[in-house]
Amino acid sequence: MFFRYSEWDESRHGQNLPTFDRLLDLFQQLLFHTGGDADEALSWLTQLDNKYGLTDDEMGIGDFIEELKNRGLIERDEQTGVVQITAKGERGLRQRSLEEIFSHLRKSGRGNHKTPYAGSGDERLPETRPFNFGDDIHSLDVTGTLSNAFRRSGLGDFSLSEDDFQVFETDHHSSVATVLMIDLSHSMILYGEDRITPARKTAMALAELIMTQYPKDTLDIVAFGNEAWEVEVKDLPYLQVGPFHTNTRAGLERARTILRRRKNRNKQVFMITDGKPSAHFEAGRLYKNAYGLDRKIVNKVLDEAAICRREGITITTFMIAHDPYLQNFVRQLTDANQGRAYYASLDDLGGFIFEDYVRNRRKFMR
Repeated sequence: MFFRYSEWDESRHGQNLPTFDRLLDLFQQLLFHTGGDADEALSWLTQLDNKYGLTDDEMGIGDFIEELKNRGLIERDEQTGVVQITAKGERGLRQRSLEEIFSHLRKSGRGNHKTPYAGSGDERLPETRPFNFGDDIHSLDVTGTLSNAFRRSGLGDFSLSEDDFQVFETDHHSSVATVLMIDLSHSMILYGEDRITPARKTAMALAELIMTQYPKDTLDIVAFGNEAWEVEVKDLPYLQVGPFHTNTRAGLERARTILRRRKNRNKQVFMITDGKPSAHFEAGRLYKNAYGLDRKIVNKVLDEAAICRREGITITTFMIAHDPYLQNFVRQLTDANQGRAYYASLDDLGGFIFEDYVRNRRKFMR
């Protein structure tokens, strides 16, 4: 390991930003950690200001709160008096998550996902090829076609033949249905490690990416603990860990039900988890065993993974724990589904998921 020192650059550390922008940046970071609780985030921000002097004569905390209201980022519930973030504020968190993860991808050298495959699509490429019967006439390269004709026949006896026509290549376009499963079992906040915050942030960023860049794709969110339930995009900032066991089988069942409704040809499940399956429903009751890998529970999960494979659903597991005992279970799950598995750190979770998402879209295009 080595360190490289350089001259201090104020612009790289946000010191030259207006006071509001600096406070907003910190406020959004606090919202990630409070699960979207604006009141608590503002309380933390006030404490930090008292200790470190974040504000100045230009803007105090009270002025900052008023500006947040004026910009439509927060509002106060008239009945409860609780400060909440608005739909615009939620969108800002998703955009912030997306920018942060893409920034990390650029720094790490990942994220360059140009596909070597071309075909019928919406985005025109600079490359051309000879015209084939059935090609879209809107892709015609007029300049290249006329140049071919001039070179063949000259100006004196100008004519067009079939061999002169050429068209622009276009990117493949495909639609992918993705279900992102997020483990909300109690272990996601155990051992002094906050695992739910990066999971929330990744879900928000992936939702924003799909809605803005891949509108033909779909993203559904499934949270799972003792049971599994669907989560809407607007609910993502508020996901909280509960006193739950890990019912992975229920999560996969719910994901399959969702994907069965989707008309997309390509279907996949991304599962973020940090632990072993420790519960499932048996004869209408929740069977639980938090000690070791209970084969009764594990086998049901593997059966569900095999059903997903038969239905053409690929499961990609992002394991944010490094216990070899648990990794063995993930290997079994991956084998049963013929899917993929990553053993990601919390810092790299978003990068791994984004890279795999775009890679999968490229794979589906082949």
